[in-house]
Amino acid sequence: MARYGQAFKDKALARLLAPESAALHVVAQDLGVGVSTLERWREQAQSKPARVPSWTAGSRLEAVITTAALNEAAKSAWCREHGVYPSELDQWRASCTTALSNPEEARASPQATRASAKRIKELERDLLRKDRALAETAALLVLSKKVAAILHKGEDE
Repeated sequence: MARYGQAFKDKALARLLAPESAALHVVAQDLGVGVSTLERWREQAQSKPARVPSWTAGSRLEAVITTAALNEAAKSAWCREHGVYPSELDQWRASCTTALSNPEEARASPQATRASAKRIKELERDLLRKDRALAETAALLVLSKKVAAILHKGEDE
């Protein structure tokens, strides 16, 4: 069985996949590789997810700034050229806006903070009350079972 290097496989796959999309038997004849081998390589290449280029925060900000003044057609062309979906660009713009907003806008108001703290205290107090009631009920249940067992034992004698 012949072993092929990764560069050779990449060259064959480049001819098999878009944009060239040559026929299997033609590529097999040109390269001297079996058709079934090329089919397997193509299936493996298509089953792997395409590597998505990672954009750094700086490059995303630059992309948002670059496309801010473009009209819709030019923005779509820019997105196709750089391999980005317009929806991703909109998400990046929203992230940039959120990151650059005033800290006071992002932070909760003092009234909301006080109200939530008050609500938390009320809930904790209610939970403590219910916990005590549950413990009391459990103690009464145990005591009633003990009394019933003692009385039942006394009747047997």
